[in-house]
Amino acid sequence: MTAHLKFDKPDARNRLDDMAQGVIGAPLDRSEGALKVTGRAVYAAEQARSLHGAAHAAPAYGVLVRATIPKGRVLSLGREAVLAMPGVRAVLADACFLRNPAQGTAGKAPVQGPEEVAYYGQPIALVVADSFEQARDGAQRLVVRYAEEAGALDPEAVTPELPEKKQSAQGDLDRAMREAAFSIDVSYTTPSMAAAAMEPHCVIASWTGDELLCHGSYQMPNYNAPELADSLGIPAEKVRIVSPYVGGGFGSKLGIGPEAVAAAFAARELGCTVSVALSRPQEFETITRRSETRQRVRLAADAEGRLTGLGHEALVSNLPGESFSEPVAQATHFTYAAAHRQIVHRIARVNLTPAGSVRAPGEAVGVLVFEAAMDELAEAAGIDPVELRLRNIPEADPETGKPFSSNMLAEALRDGAQRFGWQARQPAGTRREGEWLVGMGMASAVRVNMLGEAKARVTLSPEGTALVETNMTDIGTGTYTILTQIAAELLGLPMQAVTTHLGDSALPDGPGSGGSWGAASTGSAVALACEAIRARIAGLMGCDEEELTLKDGRAICGNVTRPLPELLTEALQEEGHLEPGEAEEAVRNATFGAHFAEVAVNAVTGEVRLRRMEGTFACGRILNAKTARSQCLGGMTFGIGMALMEEMIHDARDGHIVNHDLAEYHVPTNADVPQLEVHFLDERDAYGGTLQAKGIGELGICGAGGAIVNAIYNACGVRVRDMPVTLDKVLEGLIAQSID
Repeated sequence: MTAHLKFDKPDARNRLDDMAQGVIGAPLDRSEGALKVTGRAVYAAEQARSLHGAAHAAPAYGVLVRATIPKGRVLSLGREAVLAMPGVRAVLADACFLRNPAQGTAGKAPVQGPEEVAYYGQPIALVVADSFEQARDGAQRLVVRYAEEAGALDPEAVTPELPEKKQSAQGDLDRAMREAAFSIDVSYTTPSMAAAAMEPHCVIASWTGDELLCHGSYQMPNYNAPELADSLGIPAEKVRIVSPYVGGGFGSKLGIGPEAVAAAFAARELGCTVSVALSRPQEFETITRRSETRQRVRLAADAEGRLTGLGHEALVSNLPGESFSEPVAQATHFTYAAAHRQIVHRIARVNLTPAGSVRAPGEAVGVLVFEAAMDELAEAAGIDPVELRLRNIPEADPETGKPFSSNMLAEALRDGAQRFGWQARQPAGTRREGEWLVGMGMASAVRVNMLGEAKARVTLSPEGTALVETNMTDIGTGTYTILTQIAAELLGLPMQAVTTHLGDSALPDGPGSGGSWGAASTGSAVALACEAIRARIAGLMGCDEEELTLKDGRAICGNVTRPLPELLTEALQEEGHLEPGEAEEAVRNATFGAHFAEVAVNAVTGEVRLRRMEGTFACGRILNAKTARSQCLGGMTFGIGMALMEEMIHDARDGHIVNHDLAEYHVPTNADVPQLEVHFLDERDAYGGTLQAKGIGELGICGAGGAIVNAIYNACGVRVRDMPVTLDKVLEGLIAQSID
C-alpha cells in the first residue's frame, strides 16, 4: 500500500515530538560506520574484487582517451598500433559517448558524440584491455588526428548571454546610489573550483541479455538510470544502477558521466564485464567544475545604515548548450531588504571543462562575495557589521512579498556574536601580537531550501524488525543513520532492529543526494510509511493511531501492552510517497545562520592563519546532532579552502587544467583547520515536510569564506577582492600601506 501526501499545506503536527523511543535528534554514531572504518563497505571500484570467482569472469578494464585540443573535430584514431599491444581488446568510439556529464536532475542524456571536441580533456574514445595498466598504456599511446579550430578560452573576452529569466529589477538603483548617505560599488572574482571528492568516479558495467547492471559512484540513481538508458537508446527499466556507498560527491556525481556510457557500451560490444575508473587528473579535467565568477556588488544605505539600493551582477561560464549556470545571486534575492534592486546574470560560452553544481551552487560563491561587500559597507558607514545586517533583515521576501516559512537570521547573528565574543573586536589593523596582526570577521549564512519527490518502502516483520528501502544515496552525509532513526522512532524499535537499504535504482525513488533535500524529503517518505504502519498496529490494538505508543518493540494503548512479535501475524509493508505541492510555492523557504572567524596575518610575510571559527545555524529539526554537526564542519572547512587556497587554473593557450591533482590544487588539511565550533538553534519549520526538518549539507559553506575574508581585513586593513586570499595578495596590500 502507498501512503501518499502531496505537500499542499504545512505540516505543523510535530509527530516526532510525540514519540517515545528517544532516538530522533540524538548524536548517534553512523549505522554503517563500522563497515567503513574496517573496509567492509564495498565502493564501486572495489566491486571488481567480488567478481573474481563469481558468476561473472574477471572484468576487463577501460581507460578513457581524452582530447588534447580545446575545439575541433576528431579525424582519426590510430587504432591498429594500439590493438597490437599486449592485452588490448578494443579501441572504441561511438556516437553514444558523452561530451560531458549530465547536469543534476536532468533525467536524460547530455550532449553526445566524441567527434566534435568542445574542451581540452573531453572523452573521445575508450581503450579496453585485460588489465588496467595495459588499458592505460594503450590510451596514452593512441595517436589522434584532429582538425583544430579556434576556441573561446577567456570568459571575459566573449559576448555573454543574458538569459531573461535570470534578470530582475525593482525601482531605480542608480538613483538610490546617487542619493545614498553611504554607498559602495565593488567587484570581486572567484576562480574555478573542483569538487575533489575523495572517491573518483568509477563504474563496472555488465549485461544479462538486454538488461544492464552498473555498480557506480553516483548521487542520484533515480535520475542516473534514465540518463544512462537514454544515452544508450534503451528503455529505462532495462538499466539498474547500484550505489550503496559513495565516497563523497559535492555535486560532481549528480549526473551520469562519460565513464558509465563508455563502460556500458564496451560491455555490450565485447560481451564481458567492463570497469572504468577515472584518475585524479581525469576527475579534474572531465567532471564538472564550479564556474569562475566576476561579481559586481552595489549597495546604497541611508544614514541609519538601512539599505535603499542593492545590486548584484555576475559573469559565469559554461560550455555551449549547457542549461546550468552558477546561480550566483540565488540568496541575494531575499537575504536583505532594499526598495531598489537589480540582479544581472551573464553566461560566457567557452571551451573549458564543463561547469556544473558543486556544493551549494550559487550561494557558496555568491554569499561569500556579497557578505564581503556588506562588510565594506559597514566600514564605510561606521556601523558594526552584525548590527548592519540586523537592521536589514526583511519581514517578507523583498521581491515577491511571500512570507518566510521561518527566518532565524537575527537569532543566529546574535547567538553567534555572543558565543564568539564579538564585542572584543577592535578596529581594523589595531590588534597586534608580535609580528602577527589579529582580526575578527563575520558573515551571514543563507541557503535556499526545497523538497524533492521521494518514495520509501518500510516493512515491519512479525519478529519486530524493520526494513527501510529507497534508492536515496548516502554520500557521506549520514543518510543510513538518519532514515534508520526515523523508522526506529516512529515504530518504537531499537536502532539495531532497523536495517536500511539505499543506493539501488530498483528500489523506490528517492530524490537523491543533492540540493540539501535528501533528509527532509526521503525522511518524510519514510515517516509517511511508518505512520501508515502505525495506523495498522493501532487497528490491531483497537485504538486510534494518535493514542498508540510504540517503544522498545512493544505496542502500548491505554493499559494494554503487547510485544510486536505477539501482536503481528504477518509482515506489515507500506510505501511512503511525498510529492511537493502548493505549500512550497506559498512561502520563501530557506535556511539561515552566521559565521564568525578570527585570523592572524603575518605583517612580514602576508601569511594568513585561521585561529578559530564559530557557526550558528537554524535549519529546522535536527535529526541527528552528530551527523548534522559533521556536515557543518565540512561546510566550514570548504569555506576555508575557498577563502584561502582553492583555485583551478586553466592554461590560457589551450584551456587544459594546470593543477589537475591534489598536489597542486590545494584544499585545507588538518594544519589549516583550527577548532571549529557549531551550534544549532531550536527550530521547527512546518514547511519542511512531515519532519519539520530542512537542508543542512550546504548551509555550512555559505558565507564561511566571507567571514574569513572579512577577518583578514579587520586584522591588517588589506581588502583582497580576488579570491583566494593568498599571501602574495596580502603582502602587496601591506606594502602599499607602508608606501602610503
